[in-house]
Amino acid sequence: MTTQEVANRYYELIQMHQYEQIQNELYAPDAVSIEPENDTNLPLVVTGIEALRQKEGLFFSQVEAMHGSYMSEIVVSSFFFSMMTGMDVTMRGKQRKNKEQICVFEVRNGKIVKEQFFYDDFA
Repeated sequence: MTTQEVANRYYELIQMHQYEQIQNELYAPDAVSIEPENDTNLPLVVTGIEALRQKEGLFFSQVEAMHGSYMSEIVVSSFFFSMMTGMDVTMRGKQRKNKEQICVFEVRNGKIVKEQFFYDDFA
């Protein structure tokens, strides 16, 4: 798949909150995920699909209530695509707030090999 095709499929699946299918279908087995340095409990760097799943599970275990989500259209270049995602969320022990992030994905040989997120903490 081309980067555009991967990005289109990612966008289609993310709108349906099909996170596991995205990982199964679009990620390389040794994909890397990078979070910004902040005060969340998420690891800064993880490698491999199982580690990505564990990180995602850790994030969702910290969510008390999800009130809504939204995303921008994708922007695609030869080996990368990006988008802005946002959520109206209450994290456990914190006040409700809107969380926005920029997501950048690197694609090689038709699979996502790296994802990196840019956001402020949940404070």
